Amino acid sequence: NPQNLTQILEAVIAFGNAHLMQKAQNKLAVISCSHHATNFLYPQPRRQVELRQIDGQYEAFSLVEKTVKQQLGSILMNAPSLNAPSESLLAGSMAMALCYISRLQRNVAAGVKMHSRILVLTGSNECSSQYMTFMNVFFTVQKLGITIDTCALDKTLSLLQQGCDITTGQFLKVTQLDGLLQYLLWVFLPAPQMRHKLVLPPPPKVDYLASCFCHRELIDIGYVCSVCLSVFCKYSPICTTCHTIFKTPGPLPVKTKKKKKDKQ
Repeated sequence: NPQNLTQILEAVIAFGNAHLMQKAQNKLAVISCSHHATNFLYPQPRRQVELRQIDGQYEAFSLVEKTVKQQLGSILMNAPSLNAPSESLLAGSMAMALCYISRLQRNVAAGVKMHSRILVLTGSNECSSQYMTFMNVFFTVQKLGITIDTCALDKTLSLLQQGCDITTGQFLKVTQLDGLLQYLLWVFLPAPQMRHKLVLPPPPKVDYLASCFCHRELIDIGYVCSVCLSVFCKYSPICTTCHTIFKTPGPLPVKTKKKKKDKQ
């Protein structure tokens, strides 16, 4: 619905400007994700948007709003049409955000620690085919001390719930779009170090389901390769990931009971 998209976009821009308003040192990056590409909406280092001064509005806030709207409009106009349902490249966009954070970290002064975080705002379905990419991103983020927050607009996403739990982030499913900006400012704007002092929605119960490597579907019980830890829903004598050949288990040997000899 175009009206919903406009409402979501306005909430995201207001949330980003609120983040910039908290501290002068805060930085913001906005990345769009679709079925065919991921793109930086803000900042745009190569080409700056022509900005006209608006009375009563801070220049940095106007730059965020104009840049994000212009870039997103250009992406939507040039997006290829969909002939069949496809998955969003969400894991790739999170990896791009992680690379951007790492580049900024290298440019700061020695001994200065950045407190970075990633907020995922999505209305897409579960992307089980990107399971390995998601897990690589989650554990890399955990190692770097970055927090992943997720705001789900429509679906309950188990993989992103796992990522929020691994990185001590916040997962929230929004049921009413009219209150989206209020949810963003209330739940996700405070720093992770301050959230324990706030009354936030209780975290959902995380279901650590794994995605099988053969059909890319979430499973409860499966077979794990002892070499590369690939997960399969059915037994296979050869691992399709690392090509390890397993020995076919034979029948269990029957233990014979030893007869006790009577002592004379």
